[in-house]
Amino acid sequence: MSLRIVRLFACIAAVTLCIVAAARADEWPSRQVTIIVPFSAGGSTDLLARVVAQHLQAKCGQPFIVENKSGASGAIGSAAVAKAEPDGYTLLVGTGGSQVTGPLTMKSSPFDPTGLIPVALIAKLPGLIVVHPSIPAHTIPELIAYLKAHPDQLSYGSSGTGTTTHLGMELFKSETGTKMTHVPYRGAGDNATAVAGGHVQAAMDIISVLLPQARAGTMRAIAVTSRERVASAPDIPAVAETLKGFEVVAWVGMMAPAGTPGPVVDKLAAEVKSILALPDVKANLDAVGGIPAATTPAEFGAFLSEEHARWEVVIKGLGLLHSN
Repeated sequence: MSLRIVRLFACIAAVTLCIVAAARADEWPSRQVTIIVPFSAGGSTDLLARVVAQHLQAKCGQPFIVENKSGASGAIGSAAVAKAEPDGYTLLVGTGGSQVTGPLTMKSSPFDPTGLIPVALIAKLPGLIVVHPSIPAHTIPELIAYLKAHPDQLSYGSSGTGTTTHLGMELFKSETGTKMTHVPYRGAGDNATAVAGGHVQAAMDIISVLLPQARAGTMRAIAVTSRERVASAPDIPAVAETLKGFEVVAWVGMMAPAGTPGPVVDKLAAEVKSILALPDVKANLDAVGGIPAATTPAEFGAFLSEEHARWEVVIKGLGLLHSN
């Protein structure tokens, strides 16, 4: 067989694959789609995943079911998606903790980040530092003073080891010269319950989960972790007003198993973008201090690379790189 004929068959095969992929995208979804959240129910990641799933179901005419697979700082749920069939019917709504900082801090993990590809960034979410009402601190300077007067006597909760909420508080400790014991939980909902119940005395987590409980009096809001105050809570100062330049902002994004057809990924990203532009979705995000951040898959990929580079420097500086 001549080289020309071989090349001809190769071209025909490539075109056929493109046609098949496009056809699959047109057909997708033809059955139920499962969106895995790698944290427990009730947290901000879970809530956002359910909002997106509800609208995807309405737009696509097929069930979009959210399934919670928590554990190992998001690694268990992430691994389940990475190992799933790359056909667009199993997706992940994860976070910076589950996709970037967790893998950087764990020596061994069931999750290989290369098993997932980016679909779309969904939202950026400021955090909130809170304390149990029994702690006599109402501001960042008062909290720092109290912690210095009681070194290693307080514990703080997070959504899991290696998550943004864990590393953010470690960064706070490093910059203030204070000491607290870390207690990891399976998600923001469990973390909030722990603070409200007095099982830990402080926490940093997503504002959408902690603020309602702070308003209800089960915990006290000290400061938001974005560089500036947020519109949903203008009365709460930013940590940066005391610690110049301090910023810890979490994010939530959708990912798919590596090998998922490009047309399906592009279609998903376009649908997510249109959902985030809906007035009711924007209003829900505004109410909890969230910032819509829809992207293309390529833009989300670039963002992931930037996040990895940024947090690797921070984690290494804290001595936490692959520490457990």
